[in-house]
Amino acid sequence: MNKTELIENITKTTGVKKKDVETVVLAFVNSIEQALVNGEKVQISGLGSFDVKTRAERAGRNPKTKEKITIPASKYPAFSASKSLKEAVNK
Repeated sequence: MNKTELIENITKTTGVKKKDVETVVLAFVNSIEQALVNGEKVQISGLGSFDVKTRAERAGRNPKTKEKITIPASKYPAFSASKSLKEAVNK
């Protein structure tokens, strides 16, 4: 399911106008993004938590030239599913 399908599904389920649902979904996504950019953890009961994790600097190899390179440290967003979501998926 992509964002457009999610918006359509919520519209059908709730009867709220598509434009209003789209505004709320975009605000939801932007709020999570901004919190992660600010270094905050986002926890949503029944869904899971979004957090920023760090990858350490590491050695790598250029596949074309076989030359050794250093891959710099980086941050990345991570999602951990809640216990109830895991249980629902595994039914």
